[in-house]
Amino acid sequence: MSVDVSGRTGAGPTAPDTLRSTRAIRDRAAQLTERARRGESSWFTVDDAALAAAAALVARVTRRRYPALDIPFHSRWRHFEAGGVDRTAMLRARLDDDQAEQARALIDLAVVSVLLDAGAGPDWSFLESDTGMRVTRSEGLAVAGWHAFVGGVFSADPDQPLRVDATRLSELTVAGLAAAFQADETNPLVGVDGRVELLRRLGTALTAHPDVFGEHPRPGHLYDALVSSPRTDVDAHAILSLLLTTTSGIWLSDNVLDGVALGDCWRHDAVRGEGSSDGWMPFHKLSQWLTYSLLEPFEWSGHRVGGMAELTALPEYRNGGLLLDTGVISLRDPADAHRRRQVGDELVVEWRALTITLIDELASLVRLELDVDDTRLPLACVLEGGTWATGRELAGELRSGLPPLDIASDGTVF
Repeated sequence: MSVDVSGRTGAGPTAPDTLRSTRAIRDRAAQLTERARRGESSWFTVDDAALAAAAALVARVTRRRYPALDIPFHSRWRHFEAGGVDRTAMLRARLDDDQAEQARALIDLAVVSVLLDAGAGPDWSFLESDTGMRVTRSEGLAVAGWHAFVGGVFSADPDQPLRVDATRLSELTVAGLAAAFQADETNPLVGVDGRVELLRRLGTALTAHPDVFGEHPRPGHLYDALVSSPRTDVDAHAILSLLLTTTSGIWLSDNVLDGVALGDCWRHDAVRGEGSSDGWMPFHKLSQWLTYSLLEPFEWSGHRVGGMAELTALPEYRNGGLLLDTGVISLRDPADAHRRRQVGDELVVEWRALTITLIDELASLVRLELDVDDTRLPLACVLEGGTWATGRELAGELRSGLPPLDIASDGTVF
């Protein structure tokens, strides 16, 4: 089974289609970045002179973490390695020998794990009984999700626990997910309700697209939709496009344009675009994080993945925090760091847009510091090496790991 992943209709692209490309993300983010550079932003200033020092810091962190520069992709699979435990190898050993079925199961796991990967909050942790390890934040969410998957929490068939079924997702309860993640009043996990609602919506979306997800819908059938033979090459942006055309309706933002759910797109009055797309700034952060996390299941099943350079940096609080903490961008009013914001507030939208553009620029400088080109060090590896890790380290030094801005999270964007 293969499907058209262009996201276009015979009449040409609609306004929502326009917002579903990384070209639109980069072009519109650049508008806001150049506006801030001209001193026209109400919220931020940009110090281009600070970029070199930030790149040098990221390069040092990268060299320390990966001395031989053998850097894997920035993806959810890194978090499954928390504490040095190769949970991916453990899972693959339990799966069918058929490469296509292995890929389906690994895609199933990646999809639910990424959708559960938003800020956990500072007070939550997960105790892994097998190792006695207590893990927190993104790694903790990954390990908890891995155990939930292995335990059959997302499967409707007790005889086939290592899968994710639309039926089971649609039946998921807050109490059930909280129990799987060991969340309660003494171990509070931010946004549990939002995470459950997101997975329920995913179940609905899977069922609505049997041409992609099959008659017995599961995320893993993305493999069948994109691969027509064992030698098929897979394009990274095609993965993203297919995700956006089939799952944009799952996001809790409920942003709608021309009757179409946009997902992670937000209003900013300074953004220019054609027709009714004018004033909209797209990001598709979790969809891109998911795309990065699906690259390896396709590669492990023997398919070459191209087009990774089309994907953008992830506009979240580690990459964006790196820029604030190194002085590349600064708040015009420092008090804004302590004012609680919603994800759709103009300040937050602009911060995320600046992150897209400036991490691209930073990546080029990091490559110069490390004396490698973008073939050796694509953006996916700069992020992993890299900007995300450096942002986390700076947050740990400056704020005990907390984000630089106070943003209300529903568990789906931050």
